[in-house]
Amino acid sequence: MTTHVRRLGRVAYEPTWHAMQDFTARRDAATRDEIWLCEHPPIFTLGMAGKPEHLLRDIGVPLVNIDRGGQITYHGPGQLVAYLLLDLKRRNLKVRELVARIEQAVINLLADYGIAAGRLPGAPGVYVRGAKIAALGLRIKNSCCFHGLSLNVDMDLSPYAAINPCGHAGMPVTQLRAQLGERWGDDDSVTMAGVSQRLLDKFQENL
Repeated sequence: MTTHVRRLGRVAYEPTWHAMQDFTARRDAATRDEIWLCEHPPIFTLGMAGKPEHLLRDIGVPLVNIDRGGQITYHGPGQLVAYLLLDLKRRNLKVRELVARIEQAVINLLADYGIAAGRLPGAPGVYVRGAKIAALGLRIKNSCCFHGLSLNVDMDLSPYAAINPCGHAGMPVTQLRAQLGERWGDDDSVTMAGVSQRLLDKFQENL
Protein backbone atom coordinates (compact mmCIF):
# COMPACT_ATOMS: atom_id res chain seq x y z
CA MET A 1 0.00 0.00 0.00
CA THR A 2 1.41 3.38 -0.98
CA THR A 3 2.05 6.19 1.47
CA HIS A 4 0.23 9.44 0.75
CA VAL A 5 2.32 12.60 1.13
CA ARG A 6 0.76 15.93 2.09
CA ARG A 7 2.83 19.11 1.72
CA LEU A 8 1.07 21.51 4.03
CA GLY A 9 3.40 24.50 3.85
CA ARG A 10 3.55 26.76 6.92
CA VAL A 11 0.63 25.92 9.19
CA ALA A 12 -0.41 26.64 12.78
CA TYR A 13 0.65 23.91 15.21
CA GLU A 14 -2.49 23.16 17.19
CA PRO A 15 -4.92 22.60 14.27
CA THR A 16 -2.34 20.32 12.64
CA TRP A 17 -1.91 18.35 15.86
CA HIS A 18 -5.68 17.94 16.25
CA ALA A 19 -5.95 16.84 12.61
CA MET A 20 -3.37 14.12 13.32
CA GLN A 21 -5.37 12.96 16.32
CA ASP A 22 -8.56 12.87 14.26
CA PHE A 23 -6.91 11.02 11.38
CA THR A 24 -5.52 8.38 13.75
CA ALA A 25 -8.83 7.96 15.60
CA ARG A 26 -10.78 7.45 12.37
CA ARG A 27 -8.38 5.23 10.46
CA ASP A 28 -8.97 1.51 9.91
CA ALA A 29 -7.06 -1.39 8.38
CA ALA A 30 -7.68 -0.04 4.87
CA THR A 31 -6.51 3.52 5.55
CA ARG A 32 -3.36 4.50 3.67
CA ASP A 33 -0.41 5.66 5.72
CA GLU A 34 0.41 9.33 5.33
CA ILE A 35 3.41 11.63 5.77
CA TRP A 36 2.72 15.32 6.34
CA LEU A 37 5.49 17.82 5.65
CA CYS A 38 5.21 21.32 7.05
CA GLU A 39 6.73 24.23 8.95
CA HIS A 40 5.22 25.94 11.99
CA PRO A 41 5.21 29.47 13.36
CA PRO A 42 7.30 29.74 16.57
CA ILE A 43 6.04 27.43 19.32
CA PHE A 44 7.36 25.33 22.20
CA THR A 45 5.77 21.90 22.72
CA LEU A 46 6.00 19.84 25.91
CA GLY A 47 5.47 16.06 25.83
CA MET A 48 3.24 14.06 28.17
CA ALA A 49 6.01 13.39 30.71
CA GLY A 50 7.61 16.77 30.09
CA LYS A 51 8.80 18.88 32.99
CA PRO A 52 7.75 22.55 32.86
CA GLU A 53 11.06 23.61 34.43
CA HIS A 54 12.78 22.82 31.13
CA LEU A 55 11.31 26.10 29.89
CA LEU A 56 13.95 28.38 31.36
CA ARG A 57 12.38 31.76 30.63
CA ASP A 58 9.48 33.39 28.83
CA ILE A 59 10.52 34.87 25.49
CA GLY A 60 7.00 35.37 24.18
CA VAL A 61 6.80 32.04 22.33
CA PRO A 62 3.63 30.05 23.16
CA LEU A 63 3.95 26.74 25.04
CA VAL A 64 1.55 23.88 24.28
CA ASN A 65 1.26 20.67 26.31
CA ILE A 66 0.79 17.81 23.87
CA ASP A 67 0.38 14.04 23.73
CA ARG A 68 3.69 12.83 22.30
CA GLY A 69 6.59 11.34 24.21
CA GLY A 70 9.63 13.37 25.13
CA GLN A 71 10.33 16.67 26.81
CA ILE A 72 10.29 20.22 25.47
CA THR A 73 11.26 21.23 21.97
CA TYR A 74 10.94 24.21 19.65
CA HIS A 75 9.32 24.53 16.24
CA GLY A 76 9.72 27.54 13.99
CA PRO A 77 10.00 28.71 10.39
CA GLY A 78 12.89 27.10 8.53
CA GLN A 79 12.51 23.81 10.40
CA LEU A 80 11.22 20.86 8.38
CA VAL A 81 8.60 18.90 10.30
CA ALA A 82 7.58 15.43 9.09
CA TYR A 83 4.53 13.89 10.71
CA LEU A 84 4.44 10.12 10.26
CA LEU A 85 0.97 8.60 10.38
CA LEU A 86 1.82 4.93 10.03
CA ASP A 87 0.17 1.59 10.78
CA LEU A 88 2.97 -0.19 12.64
CA LYS A 89 1.19 -3.54 12.75
CA ARG A 90 0.78 -3.54 8.98
CA ARG A 91 4.45 -2.63 8.56
CA ASN A 92 5.48 -5.22 11.17
CA LEU A 93 7.40 -2.56 13.09
CA LYS A 94 8.04 -2.26 16.80
CA VAL A 95 8.40 1.21 18.29
CA ARG A 96 12.15 1.01 18.93
CA GLU A 97 12.76 -0.22 15.40
CA LEU A 98 10.62 2.60 14.02
CA VAL A 99 12.61 5.19 15.98
CA ALA A 100 15.88 3.70 14.74
CA ARG A 101 14.68 3.74 11.15
CA ILE A 102 13.52 7.36 11.35
CA GLU A 103 16.88 8.36 12.81
CA GLN A 104 18.69 6.38 10.13
CA ALA A 105 16.74 8.15 7.40
CA VAL A 106 18.04 11.50 8.69
CA ILE A 107 21.58 10.17 9.15
CA ASN A 108 21.55 8.95 5.55
CA LEU A 109 20.13 12.26 4.30
CA LEU A 110 22.88 14.21 6.03
CA ALA A 111 25.50 11.82 4.65
CA ASP A 112 24.30 12.76 1.17
CA TYR A 113 25.39 16.31 1.99
CA GLY A 114 28.74 15.14 3.33
CA ILE A 115 27.73 15.60 6.98
CA ALA A 116 28.64 12.85 9.45
CA ALA A 117 25.75 12.45 11.91
CA GLY A 118 24.79 9.87 14.50
CA ARG A 119 22.89 9.03 17.66
CA LEU A 120 23.51 9.72 21.35
CA PRO A 121 22.68 6.98 23.89
CA GLY A 122 19.54 7.79 25.86
CA ALA A 123 18.74 10.85 23.77
CA PRO A 124 16.54 10.07 20.74
CA GLY A 125 17.25 12.21 17.69
CA VAL A 126 20.16 12.89 15.38
CA TYR A 127 23.36 14.75 16.28
CA VAL A 128 26.32 16.31 14.50
CA ARG A 129 29.43 16.41 16.71
CA GLY A 130 27.22 16.40 19.81
CA ALA A 131 24.84 19.14 18.61
CA LYS A 132 21.23 18.20 18.00
CA ILE A 133 20.03 18.70 14.43
CA ALA A 134 16.84 16.59 14.51
CA ALA A 135 14.34 15.85 17.27
CA LEU A 136 11.94 12.93 17.41
CA GLY A 137 8.74 12.35 19.36
CA LEU A 138 5.91 9.90 18.72
CA ARG A 139 2.55 8.79 20.05
CA ILE A 140 1.29 5.26 19.47
CA LYS A 141 -2.42 4.55 19.56
CA ASN A 142 -4.05 1.28 18.46
CA SER A 143 -0.76 0.21 16.82
CA CYS A 144 -0.65 3.40 14.76
CA CYS A 145 1.74 6.29 15.24
CA PHE A 146 1.52 10.03 14.81
CA HIS A 147 3.73 13.05 15.53
CA GLY A 148 7.21 12.47 14.14
CA LEU A 149 10.41 14.32 13.32
CA SER A 150 11.69 17.88 13.17
CA LEU A 151 14.87 18.69 11.23
CA ASN A 152 16.58 22.05 11.65
CA VAL A 153 17.26 23.31 8.14
CA ASP A 154 17.50 27.11 7.87
CA MET A 155 16.02 28.77 10.95
CA ASP A 156 16.58 31.14 13.85
CA LEU A 157 18.07 28.92 16.56
CA SER A 158 18.02 31.56 19.31
CA PRO A 159 14.75 30.34 20.94
CA TYR A 160 16.52 27.12 21.92
CA ALA A 161 18.47 29.17 24.47
CA ALA A 162 15.21 29.54 26.43
CA ILE A 163 14.81 25.79 26.95
CA ASN A 164 16.70 22.64 27.86
CA PRO A 165 16.31 21.02 24.42
CA CYS A 166 14.49 17.71 24.84
CA GLY A 167 15.19 17.99 28.57
CA HIS A 168 19.00 18.15 28.30
CA ALA A 169 20.50 21.21 29.96
CA GLY A 170 23.11 22.92 27.84
CA MET A 171 22.43 20.72 24.80
CA PRO A 172 23.86 22.53 21.74
CA VAL A 173 21.73 22.66 18.61
CA THR A 174 22.68 23.08 14.98
CA GLN A 175 21.08 23.13 11.56
CA LEU A 176 21.76 22.07 8.01
CA ARG A 177 22.59 25.54 6.74
CA ALA A 178 25.27 26.02 9.41
CA GLN A 179 26.80 22.65 8.57
CA LEU A 180 26.86 23.34 4.84
CA GLY A 181 28.18 26.90 5.12
CA GLU A 182 28.80 28.40 1.70
CA ARG A 183 27.38 25.32 0.00
CA TRP A 184 23.86 26.25 1.16
CA GLY A 185 21.70 27.12 -1.84
CA ASP A 186 24.32 26.04 -4.40
CA ASP A 187 21.74 23.92 -6.20
CA ASP A 188 18.14 22.79 -5.83
CA SER A 189 19.08 19.95 -3.47
CA VAL A 190 20.27 22.37 -0.77
CA THR A 191 17.07 24.33 -0.31
CA MET A 192 14.09 23.57 1.93
CA ALA A 193 12.24 22.01 -1.01
CA GLY A 194 15.26 19.92 -1.94
CA VAL A 195 15.77 18.71 1.62
CA SER A 196 12.07 17.83 1.90
CA GLN A 197 12.23 15.64 -1.19
CA ARG A 198 15.43 13.93 -0.04
CA LEU A 199 13.87 13.21 3.34
CA LEU A 200 10.89 11.58 1.65
CA ASP A 201 13.28 9.47 -0.42
CA LYS A 202 15.10 8.34 2.73
CA PHE A 203 11.82 7.49 4.46
CA GLN A 204 10.89 5.36 1.47
CA GLU A 205 14.20 3.50 1.76
CA ASN A 206 14.10 3.02 5.53
CA LEU A 207 10.46 2.66 6.58
